[in-house]
Amino acid sequence: MKRILKALKRFWFIPVILLVVLLVVGLVGYNIFLGANTFANEPEKVFLVWRGQTFPTIVDSLEQRGIIRDRQMFVLVAKIVGGTQHLQVGRYRWQSGISNYDIFLSIRDGKDNEPVLVSIPEGLRAKQQARILERKIGIDSARYVSLVHDSAFIASLGIDAPSLDGYLLPDTYSFNWQSDEKAVVRELVDQFQNFYDDSLKQREAELGWTTNQVLSLAAIVEGEAILNEERPRIAGVYHNRLAKRMRLEADPTIQYIIDDGPRRLLYDDLRIQSPYNTYRNYGLPPGPVNSPGKASILAVLYPEQNSFLFFVANGQGGHWFSKSYSEHLRNVRKFRRDRRRRQSEALTQLPSGGSQQK
Repeated sequence: MKRILKALKRFWFIPVILLVVLLVVGLVGYNIFLGANTFANEPEKVFLVWRGQTFPTIVDSLEQRGIIRDRQMFVLVAKIVGGTQHLQVGRYRWQSGISNYDIFLSIRDGKDNEPVLVSIPEGLRAKQQARILERKIGIDSARYVSLVHDSAFIASLGIDAPSLDGYLLPDTYSFNWQSDEKAVVRELVDQFQNFYDDSLKQREAELGWTTNQVLSLAAIVEGEAILNEERPRIAGVYHNRLAKRMRLEADPTIQYIIDDGPRRLLYDDLRIQSPYNTYRNYGLPPGPVNSPGKASILAVLYPEQNSFLFFVANGQGGHWFSKSYSEHLRNVRKFRRDRRRRQSEALTQLPSGGSQQK
């Protein structure tokens, strides 16, 4: 015991050195793993991990965005923790002061993967929906459109239609960044099928219609109506025209077949040869020309009972309705007269000295 005490007195500095080394190692380790990455003048950063991105390219992006302070320290943390080959695609939001360790765990395990809210407006075609989804959640828009017309995929969803146009229910959805296109399409169709329940199918049967026919007319109503309260009335007009075997003469079906729409229609457009041209063909088009919203679908299933056969825009967002062709022509002339007046008033209100020519 005396020898041990003498040795400790003689080499007292060794425990001190060990303690200092441990403190230094601990501080370095803390700095590497848990040291704060402070974002200059920003409380938080949003970071996207794309499909197919490798770990080195992700590190490049983190460095370029000013999210990590020291590239080598971050890579060291990743190698120690492990899992650089299994990083999760996603949209991440990090607060200033986050550590290398937490950043890496976040993208390795998909922790903090932030869903994105996407609003799909009523009356859009699949291509238009695809552009919104591409911009908002980074999907492949071409693959989305391809799936909409993929007969095998359509059948797998229990849909009896040539395409999914009309069955992609407009609504606000929550998706992860770069969700699989099949999953996105399936979600929109699932929401439609949840909405179009047994009671609506029973009403469809009472009318003697198919779901595809209901949606085909609902898409036309969607394209014509601006005011919600007019949807059942417009639907009633089209029901009346079908009952009298009159052509629907619906502009939304022409917008569907022109390449540069939507735009103001020309008389030549009405002569285009297409099964969707309701100015040339009787009855409903082969399928929906857009994906209508719930209100338009319900309007077709429960139309207003009226005697109207025609309608024309009134320039105020609504329409004038008429029972005879002569009354309709008077309304058309009134609409054109009002439009010329509004155009004239707009010209007179131009700032003085401003050029009126392009």
